[in-house]
Amino acid sequence: MTAPTTQRDQTRREVAPPGRAIDDQPRAGLSETARAWLLNAPALAVIALIIGFPIGYSFWLSLQRNNLKQPAKRGFIGADNYLSLITDQTFLNSLGITSLFTVVVVVITTVLSLILALVLNETFLGRGVLRSLILLPWAIPGVVGGLMWRWIFDAKVGALNGLLVGLGVIDEYQPFLATSTSAFLVIVAAEVWGMLPFASMILLAGLTAIPSEMYDAARVDRAGALQRFWQVTLPWLLHPLLMVLILQTMGVFRAFDIVYLLTGGGPGESTNVISLQAIRTSLSYTDVGLGSAYAYVIMGITLIISIAYVIALHKRGSFEV
Repeated sequence: MTAPTTQRDQTRREVAPPGRAIDDQPRAGLSETARAWLLNAPALAVIALIIGFPIGYSFWLSLQRNNLKQPAKRGFIGADNYLSLITDQTFLNSLGITSLFTVVVVVITTVLSLILALVLNETFLGRGVLRSLILLPWAIPGVVGGLMWRWIFDAKVGALNGLLVGLGVIDEYQPFLATSTSAFLVIVAAEVWGMLPFASMILLAGLTAIPSEMYDAARVDRAGALQRFWQVTLPWLLHPLLMVLILQTMGVFRAFDIVYLLTGGGPGESTNVISLQAIRTSLSYTDVGLGSAYAYVIMGITLIISIAYVIALHKRGSFEV
């Protein structure tokens, strides 16, 4: 039984234009977009205050001579802090170490994560458990991971030394963190260990999105495993690889906690990465202006590298953001 038609319903039908429901009538006042901006304005203002103000203020500090030990010499000096870095041997040395560290870690992590993703994409007993366990290194905080690796490579009570001595590989405990080459390799291993799980999961997600029909067609054309990888797998993984490369480069170039806890930049200056030098300049040397310039140089370099990645891979096909 239908409800009786009221006088109000009859009036609404008469007012509504033909072919258009009364609920679709344009409402007076603000548009949907304007209302959305208005409702989100308080949250956006808080975000701008919490994030935007420190960023802007630190940039302003980078344009000043601001050493806390010399308050009388404070003042605006423009780009002098940035220009002084060009001839600063400490900066150039830390930039070279950071560049080498970034290249080695990114290359090793990308190759290993691709291999691990290909393995985890196969069907075998315990695959789900292995996929869960592989995320543990990424879930561990950087400080905890750094302390763990320092205990492993400790020259007196290190677990690795104990294992090697127990197996008869070495006769006495070795100071792995006391020589330049071994210390550099240790921080590389620690950084790769921490970044490998996340990169593997991104590539694994890309592998699962590849249509199985592509591989079936390749097998029909008698393509071998290597040919299927180069012709099917790798082209489909260009965009996930781009994401992995950008995130890894940004993370490794700004690495601080692992290096600080393992070597502190030593021995000597052999592992003094640019982030560690920026912290030293600001806190140990109390040169806030120069330290802020360090921070913006790091940001600029990572931005340029990220743009270069996008341009290089965009030439291989369309890139969707």
